[in-house]
Amino acid sequence: MQYAAHLRVSTSMKRFIAILFICLPVFLRAQERSYTTGNKTAVKQYIRAQQYMSYQQYDEAISLLKLAVEGDPGFLEAQNSLADLLKLKRQYKEAISHYLKIISVNPEFNRAVYYNLGDAEVNQADYANGLIHLQKYLDYPAITKRQYAELLLADCKFSIEGIKHPVPFKPINLGPEVNSAYDEYFPMVTADEGELIFTRKIKSNEDFYHSAKVKGKWAPAAYLSDKINSPQFNEGAQAITQDGEYIFFTCCDRPSGLGSCDIYVAQKNGDNWDSPVNLNAPVNSAAWESQPSISADGQTLYFSSNRKGGYGGYDIWKSTLTEKGWGVPENLGPTVNTPYDEQSPFIHPDDNTLYFSSNGWPGFGNMDLFISRRGTDGNWQKPLNLGYPINTSADDSGLSLNANGNYAFFASNNLKGYGGFDVYTFEMPVPLRPKLVTYVKGSVRDAKSKHPIGATVEIIDLANSRMVYQNNLNEQGHFMATLTSGKNYLLNISKQGYMFYSENFSLTGDTTRKQFLIDVPLQVIEMGNKVVLKNIFFDTNKYDIKPESKIEMQKIILFLVQNPNVNIEISGHTDNAGNDALNQTLSQNRAKEVYQYLLSQGVPANRLTFKGYGKSQPIAPNTTEDGRRQNRRTEFKIVSA
Repeated sequence: MQYAAHLRVSTSMKRFIAILFICLPVFLRAQERSYTTGNKTAVKQYIRAQQYMSYQQYDEAISLLKLAVEGDPGFLEAQNSLADLLKLKRQYKEAISHYLKIISVNPEFNRAVYYNLGDAEVNQADYANGLIHLQKYLDYPAITKRQYAELLLADCKFSIEGIKHPVPFKPINLGPEVNSAYDEYFPMVTADEGELIFTRKIKSNEDFYHSAKVKGKWAPAAYLSDKINSPQFNEGAQAITQDGEYIFFTCCDRPSGLGSCDIYVAQKNGDNWDSPVNLNAPVNSAAWESQPSISADGQTLYFSSNRKGGYGGYDIWKSTLTEKGWGVPENLGPTVNTPYDEQSPFIHPDDNTLYFSSNGWPGFGNMDLFISRRGTDGNWQKPLNLGYPINTSADDSGLSLNANGNYAFFASNNLKGYGGFDVYTFEMPVPLRPKLVTYVKGSVRDAKSKHPIGATVEIIDLANSRMVYQNNLNEQGHFMATLTSGKNYLLNISKQGYMFYSENFSLTGDTTRKQFLIDVPLQVIEMGNKVVLKNIFFDTNKYDIKPESKIEMQKIILFLVQNPNVNIEISGHTDNAGNDALNQTLSQNRAKEVYQYLLSQGVPANRLTFKGYGKSQPIAPNTTEDGRRQNRRTEFKIVSA
């Protein structure tokens, strides 16, 4: 699943390249030493090959080294250099054959042969032999690469057991509407799965494309926007908000950048996009920042960086949005990050499940995909490998999930697609899924004209008063937000000059993935108009206001502050069940409790009245439980404005 190579070079690859260059001075003194061959032609070819290596002309060096070992298969120095270069070029199978030739001739020629052989075998998924050769290397005293060899050994042990217990994995190609002869990768979908945004690489240029889902099928992909895509820079590794209104992405070497790669953001404007803006410090730095992922509430940005203060290589960091902008990034700590590389974070909309790639935790070799869940203490727990065959000996990275959490999206060039990397989806195994998440999708319009209007939308977790979604809608009036099951939510929609709208989404005990589709007609402020207060709660047959009702009552206070000429009546209502006199008294007492609370918060008494109406003003038939539930309500009505 590895792609977007311009975004990063793995720590292990950089380490191997560095080792080659450390050895070059020795190679260039080749004429001053003796060899395991007496073939002068082979020695000359070997020396010329080292010169090509010094200029990173590896193909030419490989050709000469092959001639050298053909001249004398026992020329172990040439066999070793050839194996190392083939390994560098990811031609692992051929590299292994040359390392094994060295061992067959002289098992003690060079202890590093066992390290490099074991590493190549891990890349070929030959974990049993990799285990043997890496253990042989670790048995030597005073070795230089002990830490990484121990990691590879752990990979072998993990993989041998992991392959015995495969997880369900049936990837499905998204088809020619999305995929092409070019590379497509980093797929992301909106909460309703109505839009897919991905990266397409044509020749050396990376740009964003998008596809809409029409009647369950993806439409032909289209170029995203000239405002975001550019002919001279590569745009990639993107994240989109759940409503598809914002895109965070990576761009490298732009004049506005602070480092090699920076994170940018752009906002959707109608059917197009505004120009992207660099997030600047403290998110971006002189280091490498890339692969952003935004939380469902838009308040926390996760990303990968090799900035100072990490645990080594590339780490996953997060920045929280404050009133002054994005805060100083925090490292996710050693339960996620290792001395090696952690990248491609994806925070699921449940805000408690993090998927990412790593080559520092035990896996199947190279980058594997992991899941970490947030514990009850708020800290990230030890990651779990997603298992085989989701993970392989290749680089596996760039995973995202739909809001439901039952399907994942990724890219691969190993599944015989339409050419290069293609975008695939697969059903995520149940134990690896996030918490249940649904979404609310709505539109706001003027109640009289029926025309869409902009408004402020807020969704609040009633248990802790935490804002989980806030958006100032444009004049198209559309919004979409995700909701995690097991909680109760308040929805408030407001606009100056209008009555506010109140809704409640109760997902406690919910084990379904139902969606909420709402059409909100906002009423202008005028006498007689009413608001049903769906987030004022009482226990059955009682009138003590429950604590979670305070959020809604604060909305009433704010409404009165913003509209100083408005006076209201608080009213209580019941269904038709039970004694009429008791219902009348109950409704009166409930209205009075709200009235008294508002007075206690400083609302002048001359702006408020209250009244109980019992069962006399139903808004739904009392013949069903849902109808009776709607009739048991608290309202306020404009009595003067």
